[in-house]
Amino acid sequence: MPEYRRVLLDGAVTETVRDGDDLVAADGRRIGADEAAHLPPVVPTKIIAVHLNHRSRVEEFRTRLPDAPTYFHKPTSSLNSHRGAVVRPEGCKWLNYEGEIAIVIGRTCRNIAPSEAGAHIAGYTVANDFGLHDFRDTDAGSMLRVKGSDTLCPLGPGLVTGWDFRGKRLRTYVNGEVVQDGNTDEMTWDMHYLVADIARTITLFPGDVLLSGTPAGSRPVRPGDVVEVEAEGLGRLTNHVVTGPVPIRSDVGAQPTESEEVRSTALGGDWEFRGVRPPRRS
Repeated sequence: MPEYRRVLLDGAVTETVRDGDDLVAADGRRIGADEAAHLPPVVPTKIIAVHLNHRSRVEEFRTRLPDAPTYFHKPTSSLNSHRGAVVRPEGCKWLNYEGEIAIVIGRTCRNIAPSEAGAHIAGYTVANDFGLHDFRDTDAGSMLRVKGSDTLCPLGPGLVTGWDFRGKRLRTYVNGEVVQDGNTDEMTWDMHYLVADIARTITLFPGDVLLSGTPAGSRPVRPGDVVEVEAEGLGRLTNHVVTGPVPIRSDVGAQPTESEEVRSTALGGDWEFRGVRPPRRS
């Protein structure tokens, strides 16, 4: 299956094709994949993410799915890349990973049936739908700052075409330890359904990204942690967490909170431990 990566090569944004351990530009220049400065593999006009989709995540939260999927938006300013730093702002502590698979649109798409969606998909890449739950109390409706803050949408390492999403394993690692282990077959709504659902009222353009949901096991990470998401056939997306250089401004807007809603959501819906859970590392 062809894999395409966008990298900085001799200071310029360059489209490359993976050839074994190398990335090859159209003019024949080669660079080792491990040496390249990666960029997000696509340039979307919009990033749309489904809320709950994997059955294990639904069971973890002890809830039920609605009759149809619901979504939120991540601005394009949240884009990040393979090996990019994910920023946890100073003053925040509830930054969670969510390993996912991203659908990338290849043809302008509007008002199609699920059976037609595959022809409008360019390919797939790995995503980490990071969430800054410190803002959940104020942004629970829109999820804007929770999911849309800068650096919180790493994609990569490349765009893979010709990939069949059925029966593929999806795992997340923190510092080398498996923390999420799911499979695309546990998705309630598959990739084609999600594309067709959104395209009923929102035109999708080439490069647009849809995030397809995460399995159980999302938990907080802290500066210094290395988070990797691996999807079978798509590769492994690697990022590290850093502390933001400046704190959240206190002279404007809602401030980070640490309510039981924030804590229980960040810790995987452990509602039974409200008020009695042990302290966690910062």
